[in-house]
Amino acid sequence: MLVRYEKPALTFQQQLDQLKNRGMVVNNEEKALKDLSCISYYRLSAYWYPFKLRNDSTSEVIDQFVPGTQFEQAIELYEFDRKLRLLVIDAIERVEIMVRTKVTYHLGHTYGAFAHADPTNFHPKFNHVKWLQKLEDEIIQSKDVFITHYKNKYEGFPTIPIWMLTEVMSMGSLSVCYAGLQNNDKLGVQDKKVIADQFNIHYKRLEDWLHTLTYIRNICAHHSRLWNRELAIRPDQSKEIHWRAPITPCNDRIFYILLILRYMLRFNNNGENWVKQISQVIEPIANVNKWRIAMGMPANWKVHPIWK
Repeated sequence: MLVRYEKPALTFQQQLDQLKNRGMVVNNEEKALKDLSCISYYRLSAYWYPFKLRNDSTSEVIDQFVPGTQFEQAIELYEFDRKLRLLVIDAIERVEIMVRTKVTYHLGHTYGAFAHADPTNFHPKFNHVKWLQKLEDEIIQSKDVFITHYKNKYEGFPTIPIWMLTEVMSMGSLSVCYAGLQNNDKLGVQDKKVIADQFNIHYKRLEDWLHTLTYIRNICAHHSRLWNRELAIRPDQSKEIHWRAPITPCNDRIFYILLILRYMLRFNNNGENWVKQISQVIEPIANVNKWRIAMGMPANWKVHPIWK
């Protein structure tokens, strides 16, 4: 039976008092109040949730903290997750631009400047009309100087050359575009394969990864939690040994995504610098066994065949 929600809004001081009443240790109350006023109780609750006690008989989480739990521990996890998120979005940006470039180059050289506007360049089941309409609506609303210049000089607007289109295309639209390309050996068309071969992976795998990375990008864009998150959209598990347990424990946690980014960034000039930066951020948290497991990381993650 559903019940009416009647919890009142609490002041920052009341929020802190509630945490203390539930057993949380607050070493610096003044700083804790500032943290609550800047980050919000509800957002931080995801980071102190793992510190809550469970009922011995039912394993149900209760509103009391493990003795000795400190407010600062939740803040430490929050700050780690924030740094992790910034490095992940940085890597996704590099991957996205790299894939955009490959798609643009291949389609432009194979089918011409307006390759994207011709439905015959896509799979017959691809909803080309819907995809193109969404893009052209975005082009019409765009205030970019190069879009305005094209509109004022050339006919056919809002149809623009593909190398302009991909500059205003979202990652979601890029992912859909790649998924809609043809790869038909009987017809001698291998557009997906030509692009995927540049990353030395199967075209179905690249399609899957782009879909997953779009989801992860959206999480980062909304400043949501990556650490200790079970992924709602997860990549397909590869049959290759390095991508499967026990070497890679699972595919529904952030470490699997980090491996994807590590792999893809090997084809980008900044890959080694990125892995050094993110390893420095991860290491202090990964040294705590339960926090490492929460990210789906093996104990020997530093020497993982894909990571090292």
